[in-house]
Amino acid sequence: MDEPKDEAASPKGKGKSKLIIIVVALLVVGGGAGWWFMRGTPASAEVEDVDPSTRGLLSFTPFLVNLSDGGGSRFLKITVQAVLGTGEQAKHAEESPVIQAQARSAVLEILTQQVSTALVTPEGKEALRKALVERLASVFPKEIKVIDVLFADFVVQF
Repeated sequence: MDEPKDEAASPKGKGKSKLIIIVVALLVVGGGAGWWFMRGTPASAEVEDVDPSTRGLLSFTPFLVNLSDGGGSRFLKITVQAVLGTGEQAKHAEESPVIQAQARSAVLEILTQQVSTALVTPEGKEALRKALVERLASVFPKEIKVIDVLFADFVVQF
């Protein structure tokens, strides 16, 4: 009678071991895929390795712009600062009137496309910040890395 129990237990044991092997394989494959996607690009790793205290800040004079709301009666007053990869990069940008003019023009283009109802929400401010980072990164020479954009003043007039 012991033999039928062994035969019945044997298929169950094989099924459990196959399940364990499949789960372990999925964990290994999933972990590898997660690592692959989370590791970032070499450029982003380069920026992350920089000591934040060595980054540079490029300040702009305050912007006062009409917003894209209908009627043209909405205004935005904002002070923007760009966080750059290093202090040397910020110094180079500050000393170049062409780079400053191009950057200021790019910021103005983005700001005048905004709508007041979006800007008063946290999501709207975050979307604006991201748009400014992307636009400034496209305007600056490749050796200047745009890390972030900070808002020192942010006033929407209704």
